[in-house]
Amino acid sequence: MTTRAANLRRVFDLVREHGTITRPEVSTLAQLSRSTVSSLVAELIDAGWVIERQANAKGPGAGSGRPALVLAPVMPDGLLLAIDFGHNHVRVAAADMACEVRAERTVELDVDENAGQALDGCADLVTTVLAELGADRGAVRAAAAGIPGPLDNGPQRKVRSPTILADWIDLSPAAELERRIGRPIAIDNDANLGALGELRFGAGHRVGDFIYVKASHGIGASVVLGGQPYRGATGIAGEIGHTQIPGATQRCRCGNRGCLETAVSIELVRAELRRLRPPPANPADAMNDPVARRIVTEAGRTIGRVAADLCNCLNPAAVIMGGELSEYGPPFITGVRDSIDRYAQPATSEAVAVLAAEHGRRAEILGALALAAQLASYHS
Repeated sequence: MTTRAANLRRVFDLVREHGTITRPEVSTLAQLSRSTVSSLVAELIDAGWVIERQANAKGPGAGSGRPALVLAPVMPDGLLLAIDFGHNHVRVAAADMACEVRAERTVELDVDENAGQALDGCADLVTTVLAELGADRGAVRAAAAGIPGPLDNGPQRKVRSPTILADWIDLSPAAELERRIGRPIAIDNDANLGALGELRFGAGHRVGDFIYVKASHGIGASVVLGGQPYRGATGIAGEIGHTQIPGATQRCRCGNRGCLETAVSIELVRAELRRLRPPPANPADAMNDPVARRIVTEAGRTIGRVAADLCNCLNPAAVIMGGELSEYGPPFITGVRDSIDRYAQPATSEAVAVLAAEHGRRAEILGALALAAQLASYHS
């Protein structure tokens, strides 16, 4: 591929990924001169891949003066399919080519211990979601799924860790899903997709270097460097749930004692909150109870202790907290912030923002849509 062809693809990918974006933003993100971007954009417009129009009155790029011009992709017909496997659920969404969700279903089941049931249930959900739209599987242009465990970097992206997703060891989720659904599918770790969801549609939209933490039934993370997930040598970067916590002694599923996941998770926080009288019915109620706020803040501090070490190593611009624990809002974020301020180097802690994921537990399904959209663009 020539340099110009590579730059043309880069500019088109940025437009597809962001939905609407200005020329100066493309220039900054692609690290290309404005004159080069102008030439590339003109070629994309002539080819019918991109249009340029005024920004919406209250949208990105709008101001008090003349409305800014934004680039937008020309969307072909078809559907994107997104799948989110949690430890206790499977969620399937179908969206148009602009990543607007048109139908979505979720089923609760034990994903970790019954791979066959989870995969079969996913295929049933796909059929249901497509039927709601009056579409068949042939309408699906691209599909992507997130798995709550590490995948290797091999061509089959197999599940390798014996301590997470025990019934999935040596399975290739992509191959299993393609056999059941009848469409090619891209696979990634759920935390990586949560980070991608926030990068494309949420709190990480203008942040090139950040750490995304998914705090739910387990604790996982994705490291985003230069706008791309860093996977590590074998594909398992970000598995912070098995970091040792000082003073923690409970046995972990990995065989060690004192792992982060044994000290904090959504189940442990909910169990503590249920002891209160009256117990808070939801995260909003918890924020109005001083004891509940203390419990949630302490959970944030525990995770923040590990996040602080990552900040010292990587010097990110932001730590974005996702998953179900992030829905407890300011008390949880305050706890993470407290520990980063306490344990990270001053120059590091002063530079890093601690943010709640804008899409909460939906970040992973949106990330799967973003990955499917990328895949579709390469086959356009």
